[in-house]
Amino acid sequence: MIYNVIVIGAGPAGLSAAVEAKKKGLSVLLVDKGSIVNSIQHFPTSMVFFSTQEVLEVGGVPFISTAPHPTRVEAVSYYSRVARSYGIEFKGNSRVMSVTKTSNGSAHFRVELKNEVSAEIGFLSADKVVIATGFYDQPNMLDVPGENLPNVSHYFREPGLHFGQKVVIVGGKNSAVETALDLYRHGVDVTLLYRKEAFGKSVKYWILPDIENRVKNGEIKARFNCVVKEFLPDRVIVDVNGKREEIDSDFVYALTGYHPDVSFIRGLGVEVDENTGIPVHHPETFETNVKGIYVAGSIVAGYDCNKIFIENGREHGKSIAKDLVAA
Repeated sequence: MIYNVIVIGAGPAGLSAAVEAKKKGLSVLLVDKGSIVNSIQHFPTSMVFFSTQEVLEVGGVPFISTAPHPTRVEAVSYYSRVARSYGIEFKGNSRVMSVTKTSNGSAHFRVELKNEVSAEIGFLSADKVVIATGFYDQPNMLDVPGENLPNVSHYFREPGLHFGQKVVIVGGKNSAVETALDLYRHGVDVTLLYRKEAFGKSVKYWILPDIENRVKNGEIKARFNCVVKEFLPDRVIVDVNGKREEIDSDFVYALTGYHPDVSFIRGLGVEVDENTGIPVHHPETFETNVKGIYVAGSIVAGYDCNKIFIENGREHGKSIAKDLVAA
């Protein structure tokens, strides 16, 4: 079978693209290396969205939650319901290894998949391909010794796991600050390491006074102008204003941000700006320089991950679907 479109990446933007294509009567397959909205499933368990339900909705399906700002659990349930409501064919645990253009009388794409469980390789075909792979699966690595130790993670899940422990957090933006506050309020001894001289304006305005007061009162320890040199099983080696320090730690969260998988996009033949990481694409149709390959969601913004959220990334699917049926 040759699908009209295969969507790679089952986050809200990819799901929206699949839904909008299905609404146009196209045959669609949604593919992800994990599960449906895989990134959201790996957000902190107790996370609450800043956005309200109506701006998170996809495909016109109402998002009903117990409060105006839904939880991570409610979001996963909602997006799963959207996929079921539209009968979206979904192939999970399937990593896309390559997308190549072929021709057997009519041009289409050959998509190579690797099953993440069995390692089995399979192939599918599609007339068009949408890339909506996001950025959350690609942490910004510090590239220092010990970063792969079992007590070092780039993802935070549960504060209760660390009660009574000494936890070091690397980073000084929203995710790092929110994690530090959450851990502190659950009985954790928190030390925050940040490479700049102070918290920046990017920290949410209602959170900034809280973290500054906790640091001022010594309830959360902080090191500014701090560069991590090495992670060890029981401590972190840092340089603070040119002076070496050793900070005791039971666990480390390196919350230094994430980035899109630019190498994967380039491997498809899509041109990507060296400085911004933005793939070349039409601003209205989202088709890239490779005819038949589209981009959707946060990947459209390249390295500036703060420009595209669920609220606006979900709209890309409508423009893409319109162009798919017009082509």
